[in-house]
Amino acid sequence: MTVNALGIYEKALPQDLTWEEKFNLVHELGFNFLEFSIDESDERLARLDWTKEQRTAFREAMWRTNSRINTMMLSGHRRFPLGSADPEIRAKALEMMQKAINLAVDLGIRNIQMAGYDVYYEKKTVQSREYFTENLAKCVHMAAEKLVTLSIETMDDPFINSMSKIAHYKSMIKSPFLQGYPDLGNISAWPENNVVEDLKNNIEHVAAVHLKDTLPVTPTFKGKFKEVPFGEGCVDFEGCLRLLERLNYSGSYTIEMWTGTTDDAVEEVKAAKRFFDQLFEKVGITQEPVKITN
Repeated sequence: MTVNALGIYEKALPQDLTWEEKFNLVHELGFNFLEFSIDESDERLARLDWTKEQRTAFREAMWRTNSRINTMMLSGHRRFPLGSADPEIRAKALEMMQKAINLAVDLGIRNIQMAGYDVYYEKKTVQSREYFTENLAKCVHMAAEKLVTLSIETMDDPFINSMSKIAHYKSMIKSPFLQGYPDLGNISAWPENNVVEDLKNNIEHVAAVHLKDTLPVTPTFKGKFKEVPFGEGCVDFEGCLRLLERLNYSGSYTIEMWTGTTDDAVEEVKAAKRFFDQLFEKVGITQEPVKITN
């Protein structure tokens, strides 16, 4: 029986709490860790420039509450993509990555989840793919210098929407510090993906797993990749978890939700936790014991 850590995405929790209150709530809800967000908003991008005092206060809040951050979700590259046609934006993207790596080191985060976009708001071209590849290699080099792992997430975008596509980039950029972060919802939503084969053939590249439901892409529907209630989408969670258990996956799982601005955020997280608790028990996955705050 495998023992796995289970985390919750920061944006699932009420947003008006202090860090200490958030960490305590993570434990109260039965999770092992919080996934830290650096998205494209000015507010969260500003975390990359936290002062030494701010970083110290964050670390002390973690330690007081027996908490940890397993993963940083760095989605800010949607706004400042590595494959942009604008050289200033590409330079900004690399600067963001260096700052994110430095912040991860200071906060004890070992894994940075990268968004697998060449560009998001711009037109995709052969050049955008080449810029992305060149700059991804630079990012991996920066991360390796600090012993931080970069994990590309399978996305809501055809550019990188499978572990097989991540393996393609790993074949060009050979480093243990470049891995994959499969999102079970995003992989399942794309009709060209065989979820079983994609995970089975690339399990050695899987550093962490996102638990999220989605509605599938069809010829007449672009799919829905956010805020699909668990169990109402296209993801065969029991099948995927049985597969990962059979493959001896021992990394962490993170429930990805965006309920933090709703009035009943905590109740929605509790419901999601019950959903996966039942599946973990059914499949034979044991969750790491939750540390209690001193």
